[in-house]
Amino acid sequence: MSGKGRAVGGLAAIVVVVFIAVYFGISATSNLGSGQPLTPEEAAKRLDKLYSKINVRTAQPVMGQIDLNPVDVAESLPDIEKFPVSVRNSTPQFVEIFSSTEKSGSGVDGWLNEVATDFNKANISVNGKPASVMIRSIASGTATDYIKSGKYVPDAFTPSNELWMEMIKAGGIKTERISESLNGNVPGIVIEKGKHDELKSKYGEMNINTVLEAISANELAMGYTDPFASSTGLNFLITALSVFDSDNLLSNQAVEGFEQFQANVPFIASTTLQMREAAESGRLNAFVLEYQTYFNEAGIRSAYEFVPFGVRHDSPLYALGDVSADKKEIMKKFAEFAAQDKYQNSASKYGFNQLADYKSEANAVDGGVITRAQKLWKDKKNAGMPIAAVFVTDVSGSMHGEPMTRLKESLIQGQKYLGAQNSIGLVSYSDDVTINLPIAKYDTNQQSLFVGAAESLTPEGNTATFDGIVVAIKMLEEEMAVNPNTKPLIFVLSDGETNRGNSLKQVQGLIEAYRIPIYTIGYNANIDALQKISSINEAANINADTDDVVYKIGQLLNVQM
Repeated sequence: MSGKGRAVGGLAAIVVVVFIAVYFGISATSNLGSGQPLTPEEAAKRLDKLYSKINVRTAQPVMGQIDLNPVDVAESLPDIEKFPVSVRNSTPQFVEIFSSTEKSGSGVDGWLNEVATDFNKANISVNGKPASVMIRSIASGTATDYIKSGKYVPDAFTPSNELWMEMIKAGGIKTERISESLNGNVPGIVIEKGKHDELKSKYGEMNINTVLEAISANELAMGYTDPFASSTGLNFLITALSVFDSDNLLSNQAVEGFEQFQANVPFIASTTLQMREAAESGRLNAFVLEYQTYFNEAGIRSAYEFVPFGVRHDSPLYALGDVSADKKEIMKKFAEFAAQDKYQNSASKYGFNQLADYKSEANAVDGGVITRAQKLWKDKKNAGMPIAAVFVTDVSGSMHGEPMTRLKESLIQGQKYLGAQNSIGLVSYSDDVTINLPIAKYDTNQQSLFVGAAESLTPEGNTATFDGIVVAIKMLEEEMAVNPNTKPLIFVLSDGETNRGNSLKQVQGLIEAYRIPIYTIGYNANIDALQKISSINEAANINADTDDVVYKIGQLLNVQM
């Protein structure tokens, strides 16, 4: 190597070491634990050593035909039967109600199911005929996608809050409010008690305004959930924008305030579980949560203070579309039934109805503005920090048939969410590892190469999952040496079985040191094996079965990319 080449290589190595130490940090603990954490120098040496032993080849680039049409939400949504009916109707005359999951699940999250079960046993009639209800448990964001897209519209909907209903109205769906509130709930930010007291002593009181001020000043590390899918995440986005400009959520003033705040948000979670794992690892000292969950989690209550914000989560009930007068009457009787003291008392026992004095802080917001606010979030959430992501795809023989078909579909449909401002690469692995697409800006040319690479994947051989991950880390290390301000991500698409090359034990310390989130997507998979990989750096895992893989991956990429 020439002296100039050695100098460039040495400079790149220095940049890599500095990047590891400053950007990612070295964690003293991890979810799985692998002994003494690696220093930046040790991590770089370990990576080079592992990489040198892997047989890596670079494939000839292949152009593919790209589809420039926007994502078809209705097409990506699975059959509605994917989402469980938590209470079956008991009569031919009934109404189907979509219900948010915090009240139509099990245990303390099953309040509405108990009400509906008793209602169906109460021999209630409408227009001389027995009546009943059917409850389908489905997250408010997903339910809104079904309704707005026309994929499936139930008779009625009880989301967590009114924001979803405003979006549905703006989408041209006829609605009629049957009940303002089935039970009471409040969203909030839970803050570690010590940090809460520290900030309170400085700001005088803790509310959404002072919390946002503390985050903008980099005094509080807070995470929140996907505002396209999460009621609390959407509420937080709308509330934050209204704090920056209450008259116009989309003004330059609101956008500037949001960008300043978002620059100091270390974590946006695809799921509440992922966010809580990040808090447990010490990366966050605050995160968003509904009061009902806070009430039922003794560990969180003992360690965190609750600061309410935004519009209330009072579970309104709405009729949708051109439902008959008899169905509306069933809804009204059901709302009256749920309002009885017996059921409101049980709601209180389950953590609802606890902060009755809290009034919604935000003004009513038009559904069209909410939709544009979501788009603003999508465009601005990375606060000017570009993303470099490598997709690591399993092309071993065990992926033959339907798993490989779905993997290709995932990549080809999911790539619409990637964004031209980001940089994307693709590797595949079986016995060895192939770099199908080096990392580059995701312009039209790279998009075509990505689709072509995905279409050309062919399964055969054994499964060297961790070799593929090592190669992806190496690619991202080299990218970061050139563009240190880039946020790195890895997506692993696999059936989860590893029978060749490096093991998790051999590469875990490396994954911990580089702090690159590894999102895993399983196809007929050993989900536990994939979950172990994702949990190292608090990333999410998806079990991508046949009918909802595109929608799930779209949600994941929408948040992370």
